[in-house]
Amino acid sequence: MDIQGRKLIKIATAGSVDDGKSTLIGRLLYDTKSLTTDKIEAIERSSKQRGYDYLDFSLATDGLVAEREQGITIDVAHIYFNTEKTNFIVADTPGHVEYTRNMVTGASTSQVAIILIDARKGVIEQTYRHFFIANLLRISHVVVAINKMDLVNYDEETFLKIKSDFDVLVEKSDFSEDQITFIPVSALKGENIASKSEEMPWYVGNTLLDHLEVLEPEDLQESSVARFPIQYVIRPKTEAFHDFRGFSGKLYGGSLKVGDEVTLLPSLNTSKIKSIHFFDQEIDEAAPGSSIAVTLETEVDLSRGDMLVKSSHVPQSEKQISATICQVNSKALRVGAKYILQHGVNRVLAKVDQIEAKIHTDFSGTEETDQLKLNDIGKVRFRLSKPIHFDSYKDNKSNGSFILIEEGDFDTVSVGFID
Repeated sequence: MDIQGRKLIKIATAGSVDDGKSTLIGRLLYDTKSLTTDKIEAIERSSKQRGYDYLDFSLATDGLVAEREQGITIDVAHIYFNTEKTNFIVADTPGHVEYTRNMVTGASTSQVAIILIDARKGVIEQTYRHFFIANLLRISHVVVAINKMDLVNYDEETFLKIKSDFDVLVEKSDFSEDQITFIPVSALKGENIASKSEEMPWYVGNTLLDHLEVLEPEDLQESSVARFPIQYVIRPKTEAFHDFRGFSGKLYGGSLKVGDEVTLLPSLNTSKIKSIHFFDQEIDEAAPGSSIAVTLETEVDLSRGDMLVKSSHVPQSEKQISATICQVNSKALRVGAKYILQHGVNRVLAKVDQIEAKIHTDFSGTEETDQLKLNDIGKVRFRLSKPIHFDSYKDNKSNGSFILIEEGDFDTVSVGFID
């Protein structure tokens, strides 16, 4: 929560061409009074110049010149708005197939996904891919916003048909924790966005904004075991803190308490937590997501890249891993290629041992391939120069993900999710 007591919800949006995603976000900004007066005036001027008899709210979010000219979203933009109760961060991600990498990276930290569907078109191929990526990233709360209901005369049967088609898609998912909510909206007209629509009395659920407001961060947060990768060793060497030796980083997955018995990786030595420091306070327990420093009861050798975990929940430690990869670089990934694998703050050398398959993002299966090109998603096996201490991505997102880096120019090549 912020200093005003507002909770924080992180959202990713995805939609096909002309589904009205940018208009939806612009409408949310407008209805929550998050647009400045000069921004609204600029939208009014641009809308008139284009001959529109309405405000084109997509102009509030499509920031690149190419986006405004083509009427599409290309880059990932993070958009901030708030209500009295909640701060929202929206990752406005492109939905087109050639920008799959942008959607994967943009949605990777989100707690909720909003998938837009054009009421006139229904569930299409790109809808399959958007839901596949939400599944891949283990985003458990998905809102299906069926937009442009005004263009189908707010017809309930159209809404129910799309809902039924999407339910068939959900059955193909291997992610059992999916929570799907369907909301019929018209972003252009403001129907069921921030206020209830009088045009759709047959819909008895919440508006989109009301639905997002009732979500609680605790319910959306990953529930897992504690993982504390060391980012920095604090040695002030001042008179007041002459013997202080703290290990700082961000806590993921679960909580840590003073007195917890912990195992230090890779040494496998054990100790107990003596104290936990959060900024200028000393606390008894740290919640996941906290940036903290801990001290231990015994003198131990820990440095950047090492990890501290509860002794009752030690992760796997292997020199070979299998992962699902999304290729984010134009250089193809091939068997035998060598990269730097960055896992948290730790870096090891990695060699592509085998490309097991390319995955079809429409849930239709896999195919054999000898390379993964830009925006491809596939199953890959790696051989590492030394063991890493990992969990599967489905069990712990932070400790189950990594990036591949080109050795020569240090370009990011792929993002990976450990099986």
